[in-house]
Amino acid sequence: MAWFLFIDESGHDHRQMPYEVRGGLAIADDRLWGLLREANQLELDCFGTHLVDFKSEIKGDHLLSRDRFKWAAQGELMEDEVRRQNCRAFLQAGLEKKVPRRSHFTAYGQACLAMVDGIFELLHRHHAKLFAAMVPRGAGKPAAGAAGAPDILRKDHIFLLERFFYFLEREKQSGILVMGEMEEQADRRFVRRLQKYFTETVKGRQRSRWIVPSPFFVSSSMALSVQMADVVTYALNWGYRRPVEVTAECREEIAERYGRQMSTLEWRGTGYDGMRTYRSYGIVCVPDLYETRR
Repeated sequence: MAWFLFIDESGHDHRQMPYEVRGGLAIADDRLWGLLREANQLELDCFGTHLVDFKSEIKGDHLLSRDRFKWAAQGELMEDEVRRQNCRAFLQAGLEKKVPRRSHFTAYGQACLAMVDGIFELLHRHHAKLFAAMVPRGAGKPAAGAAGAPDILRKDHIFLLERFFYFLEREKQSGILVMGEMEEQADRRFVRRLQKYFTETVKGRQRSRWIVPSPFFVSSSMALSVQMADVVTYALNWGYRRPVEVTAECREEIAERYGRQMSTLEWRGTGYDGMRTYRSYGIVCVPDLYETRR
């Protein structure tokens, strides 16, 4: 048995999002196919079609935008078949460059939120575990000319792998990293840093006992599992807050609707450093990316 960690990111353009989040959903291999089949059916139940057929996809910034909440609230909750008919009309109008009707907007907003609701329900049902590293927007980059900084793995990536390792070690199962493709050169640089970490550091070599050191890259538009990770990392960015550590502005509508679900999905366990053990969490805030501190 093995666990797949499907990883995606949110806020890496450093513009509007309060955090830079790299996060992942760990799914057991014997649960994966069932989860994907149900998620595929969920999309049909919500929208009455697959979004990819209308040049769209399941993404957090699409399903959870402020407009979607506004549209969903502008009318009574629709019956399922009525919502699906209006959703298809909304999507078709987009293809034809026409303005949808008010009922089409309402249906689409309700469908988007129903899709996210369903994703969280499926993740709970299939015992998924949530891991993420959150970096405040504007966190410092390494000083120009700092020795080795461009070639070392960032601390948020290290902490994400650390928590996943603690989980795998307890489960006595291997872990496989599956990541959404970005820009090819950036992905190549990341792989070099990752392999350097796993082969040239003591902790990296230790963690390669359970984590396969070479990640798989997939197109997010073709991988429903990575799309679900995108939805959850977006929700984390705007709706997950923790006193002292994670305190940036948030969107209350996301926090109220999904905050508890994210906390329930978050892995909780035990970490260790030498002879010391401590309580560890799947979601970690990393205020600085390269500095060494106690």
